[in-house]
Amino acid sequence: MRVAIIHYWLVTMRGGEKVLEALCEMFPDADIFTHVYDPGAVSATIRRHNVTTTFVGRLPRAARYYKSYLPLMPLALEELDLRKYDLIISSESGPAKGIVPMGNAVHVCYCHSPMRYVWNMYHDYSARSGRLKRFLMKPLTHYIRNWDAVSAQRVDGFVANSDNVRHRIRRYYNRGASVVYPPVAVADFGPVPPDELGDYHLMVGELVAYKRPDLTVEAFNRTGQKLVVIGGGEMLETVRKMAGSSVTILGPQPFNVLRHHYARCRSLVFPGDEDFGIVPIEAMASGRPVLAYRRGGALETVVDGVTGLFFDDQSVEAIIDGVARMEAALATGIFDSAAIVDHAMQFSPDRFHSRMEAVLAAHVRAARQERALNGPQGSQIPSRKDIAE
Repeated sequence: MRVAIIHYWLVTMRGGEKVLEALCEMFPDADIFTHVYDPGAVSATIRRHNVTTTFVGRLPRAARYYKSYLPLMPLALEELDLRKYDLIISSESGPAKGIVPMGNAVHVCYCHSPMRYVWNMYHDYSARSGRLKRFLMKPLTHYIRNWDAVSAQRVDGFVANSDNVRHRIRRYYNRGASVVYPPVAVADFGPVPPDELGDYHLMVGELVAYKRPDLTVEAFNRTGQKLVVIGGGEMLETVRKMAGSSVTILGPQPFNVLRHHYARCRSLVFPGDEDFGIVPIEAMASGRPVLAYRRGGALETVVDGVTGLFFDDQSVEAIIDGVARMEAALATGIFDSAAIVDHAMQFSPDRFHSRMEAVLAAHVRAARQERALNGPQGSQIPSRKDIAE
């Protein structure tokens, strides 16, 4: 099949790009379409593919200020000429799925999340914006929200990265979805002997407001327990200024430093409400338990009392209480490092490849059946309900 993959923008290597990389491995001859492309910011696997940008990528300083061009992205997607492709896979978190499929092309959307800044996190983004930006956001997000809901009806089948996101797809698009968890390079991590463990807890990830690094830093400031923070982002300088003597802010670090700290931390503290959350899987693949906020994707990856613990409120007090409970649990030895690693293995790239291959095939068959209006082998082809289940 002639395959096109649509990804929102290629300016970094985060969870969405790891999924794209896995899709590139599944379809080595696929062409990639995106709004903005920085070859130096992505992996060699992605660079090996033919990458075409929309007109957004040719606008002034688009590689840095691409989000400012968000209102133009619907038009840019609809201008893409995809007539020669049989299968179109959109990788959606920013605008990607709004292409206009032609002919008999089957369009399957792998959805990391409906756009957060116009749907479930709109009021959070609005509250953090200045007066002028808030004023402009209201009509622009209304327009994008309506376009996004309409464009969802052009998709033949949705695949969600978690059950959490599947519910959002149902709420905002009124569409069902299969669930295929993202690939995590679990084999790249591993535990160390108990005598090599450190005396610190760890927080990893992009330091942005909705991930709540400020709460974690303040909690450890108050208790005086050791915390190491790894990651960059817009709040890096803020948390550096907040950090007391017991908190070490390392900022962005190379992989070997990240792997070292994962394997030796007492636990990973995960205070955000994430769509899925790759960081907890990486910590568990290192044999370490996770202290997570009881919301979002963590509910699908962390097993309470087996691979970690939960806290119920996004507050400093709840994190302090959670860390105290984690320390008590560690003292009793209830966490089995080997069992934690074994749990993490279910999120391997091999699992993603096999599950995604089966789901894509089912969506293609269902779409073709729908167009053929019950062909001679229709009884052997799964329905949309079968796929969603």
